[in-house]
Amino acid sequence: MPVELILLALSPIFLVCIALEYYFHPTDYALKDSMQNTLLALLHQASDAIALILLMPLFYWLAQFALFNIPLSPESLLIGFLLQDFLYYWFHRASHNIHWLWCAHVVHHSSVRMNFTTAFRQSLLYPVLGMWLFWLPMILLGFDPKLVFAIVAINLAFQFFVHTKHIGKLGWLEHLFNTPTHHRIHHASNDHYLDKNYAGVLIIWDKLFGTYVEEDANITIEYGIKGPAPRDNLIAINFAQLHHMLKSVRHAHGLKAKIQAMFGYPSTLDSTSTETSSIEFTLTSPHSREETND
Repeated sequence: MPVELILLALSPIFLVCIALEYYFHPTDYALKDSMQNTLLALLHQASDAIALILLMPLFYWLAQFALFNIPLSPESLLIGFLLQDFLYYWFHRASHNIHWLWCAHVVHHSSVRMNFTTAFRQSLLYPVLGMWLFWLPMILLGFDPKLVFAIVAINLAFQFFVHTKHIGKLGWLEHLFNTPTHHRIHHASNDHYLDKNYAGVLIIWDKLFGTYVEEDANITIEYGIKGPAPRDNLIAINFAQLHHMLKSVRHAHGLKAKIQAMFGYPSTLDSTSTETSSIEFTLTSPHSREETND
């Protein structure tokens, strides 16, 4: 099966989960939000498919310089899953701490709702801003590029199931795997929870590298991003943060300040913007970052 079709092939399972969650918890859903999430997923899948077509020759060119020739076997597949999940942790952590990458990842955090369709809320900018760079070490080690991106897709498919408020603690699984308990904390904009629990499949990376936090029963989770939210349309959701970053770079004085604006810790959208284009900002919702003015 082509790599780009793996998530689409799993969509019937996803839809059953969404239907069941909606049936039992309809107030967690809003039609516009769910439709936007679905459309964002389709745009993301399309951009990923195009990127794979364009970049696969590069990946196979790099593969000729691989340190090893790793054949497909149960052992190599297990190692591949562990390595990709480790790399995913660092991609995810970087996406919260480097403005360039946050410009894509912010899309996933921009809804104030948490339900299974939130997993679909992805940016079409991921290939443009370089998510694929994080998987190159696997190719240079000797994993076949198509296998690498199949593992990436399966990792993302697992993460669908952690986007819900209605699954509690799962016993011993909580110590090893990313679970809904861990991941809803990750989506929180509360200061106590901000930039925590980056796990894809295994929560052990957060515990090893100091980014793990337990759920506190005394804290009511607030979902969404800190600071102003983008205007509620697909163009703004995808591009508002990128527009803000480029504007910040343009207004920064000196090379060091421009590099900081692009690759430093993300800043929130500018609430004082007077722009009247389709990329406008509102103050309707509270994971962007510290407030800055241009």
